[in-house]
Amino acid sequence: MSLDLDSQLKGLKGIGPKKLEVLGNHGILTYYDLLTYYPRRYLDRNFTKDIILKQGDTVTLLGSISDSYIVHGKKSRLIVGFKTNNNERINLVFFRGVQFFHKLFSIDKKLVISGKLDYFKGYQIVHPEYEFLSDSQDAEESLHAGRIIPLYPSTEELKEEGFDSKGFRKYIHQIFQLGEVEENLPKKYLKKRSLVSRNDAIQQIHFPESMDSVAIAKKRLAYEEFYFFQRLLLYKQAERQKIKRILWPLPSSKMRENLEKNLPFELTEDQKSAVDLVLKETKSDAPAAFLLQGDVGSGKTVTSLLIALHYVENQIQVCYLAPTEILARQHYESIYKFLGNMPFLGIELLLGGENKKVRAEKIQRIKNGESNLIIGTHSLLEPDILFSDLGLVIIDEQHKFGVEQRETIRSKGKNPDILAMTATPIPRTLCLTLYGDLTQIIIKSKPKGRKAIDTRWYKEERRAGIYNSIRKHVGSGRQCYIVYPLVEESEKVDLESSTKAFEILKAEVFPEFQVGLLHGKMKSTEKDNVMGKFKSGEVQILVTTTVVEVGVDVPNATILVVEHADRFGLSQLHQLRGRVGRSDLESFCILMTGDFVSEDAKERLEALVASNDGYYLSEKDMEIRGPGEILGVKQSGLPEFKIANLAWDKELLEMAKEDAKEVPLDKSIDRLELSSRFSEGKFLFAN
Repeated sequence: MSLDLDSQLKGLKGIGPKKLEVLGNHGILTYYDLLTYYPRRYLDRNFTKDIILKQGDTVTLLGSISDSYIVHGKKSRLIVGFKTNNNERINLVFFRGVQFFHKLFSIDKKLVISGKLDYFKGYQIVHPEYEFLSDSQDAEESLHAGRIIPLYPSTEELKEEGFDSKGFRKYIHQIFQLGEVEENLPKKYLKKRSLVSRNDAIQQIHFPESMDSVAIAKKRLAYEEFYFFQRLLLYKQAERQKIKRILWPLPSSKMRENLEKNLPFELTEDQKSAVDLVLKETKSDAPAAFLLQGDVGSGKTVTSLLIALHYVENQIQVCYLAPTEILARQHYESIYKFLGNMPFLGIELLLGGENKKVRAEKIQRIKNGESNLIIGTHSLLEPDILFSDLGLVIIDEQHKFGVEQRETIRSKGKNPDILAMTATPIPRTLCLTLYGDLTQIIIKSKPKGRKAIDTRWYKEERRAGIYNSIRKHVGSGRQCYIVYPLVEESEKVDLESSTKAFEILKAEVFPEFQVGLLHGKMKSTEKDNVMGKFKSGEVQILVTTTVVEVGVDVPNATILVVEHADRFGLSQLHQLRGRVGRSDLESFCILMTGDFVSEDAKERLEALVASNDGYYLSEKDMEIRGPGEILGVKQSGLPEFKIANLAWDKELLEMAKEDAKEVPLDKSIDRLELSSRFSEGKFLFAN
């Protein structure tokens, strides 16, 4: 008999109102929720026989409670004597919940403990993870007597209601007594990809025969998640294509041709092919959507402008949506510079906090169609911004906008085409997942004459030498960025702030140069003033924060110093590095850290020193930090896969994508995951 996975847990034996409430607090409401509450790791009960205890090791051990007592002092603590199967004693130390744990850890109880071994008058583990076991061999307890034991994520609240690892297995086993999990993948792909059935996979995840069977089950369930998510992307793409285009770009544009002729540099082949691909895709009657990826300094702005001119020349409005005022103003100035020798096009810059009268006049010009190329920040999302004929939306650093914000700007147009741009190189697996419904365009090559940035990692003892190098380069007419992670001093984080550093650098270190300060908390007019002075060369050294991460273009800046570089992510460091090397001048990126850095930070810094390839570095970043940290899960709309891993399951994702494309949507639409509920791990089938 097939299980109804939407069945409520209240039907299970032993689950009353209190248990239901606690499970509900953790998002576990149905059979499906419980069956897909996967173990976080597995324990081999026999592995402790030959183990040798060493201080600093993280261990998982079997044993029993020999004694427990409370030590009173300035802060009371509970000491629980734990004796391993090898008859070695380890003290379990609890500083919180002393009375609760004193009652819980009764003598002779058998349990599994896990934690880091310390040494203080003998081995000890502070606040270990634990799971109580039983010698009973009845039908229910035999679930916990096998060689491989899954350990589940839990909380004190869950444990108090019996939902430790043993409790989870108990109720999951009960569900499997009621029937089998129905298959939801085509048999063709089970055979083609050597996948076990859905029922067997879920059983082996919770009740594995061996670690090999766990790997086989994970492969099947990860493929399933990828397959249905790719089907969802295909569905979204098909739905978008049902809405016919209203505004059409011109197949050829005199403005574009004139701009190309008058550029002070030659376009790269990647830039030319990007423009051609967009124009080819926009020949159909369905609105198009693209993701334009370009590594730092690759020329995305001019590429997008060449595309935009095909719309503007046909009296179709184009808007640029940028995440920061600095980036919006940078686009405005760059576009004005490129179009300086052309007829007036109606270029508009709309920012927050503008004079009411000036803003009202801009809004009216946009509404009337007098302005054809509109550049702005989140202010473009305001309800009073109405367009005459918006046909192309260009979203820069688009992962910094939420799904709702992207839809808001799109809804202001007449089924507009979308050109999403990012200077953050995105790993291929992440791209297939987040942007599988967009046509992907990559600009890898940089303009001719650009040199690789010389990147070096130094520790504190080299600071004097670094300052001397800055004096030498700035003294010869170059400029320098010095980037800090914080704006102001923080009691919680012991890092030198940009404001404090600015005062010291200005007065004591570089008194002979003009030193400026730029950070996100400054008013727009202050930011504009500082950036204007830096671009003109009046300010020679700019002390700043990550506000300069993207978009700022000062070709004369050739030195970038990143303070506390170990506190930044790899992709973020690569973005910061892109503020220099924007001309044919030799450029340097200096990474400064203290003497001691974590292993992860060391791996990041060494990767950055070794490579200038943003795409290689993005893959490395995802391996180190995981996909959610690279873009920010909430903003990027990254699905919360329960078992699939974007960093390690790359081949599986490619397989799932290939297979998902083969099945016609009209034949399987009733069995597809078509809802945003995917992020909750649900499968909502449309009828």
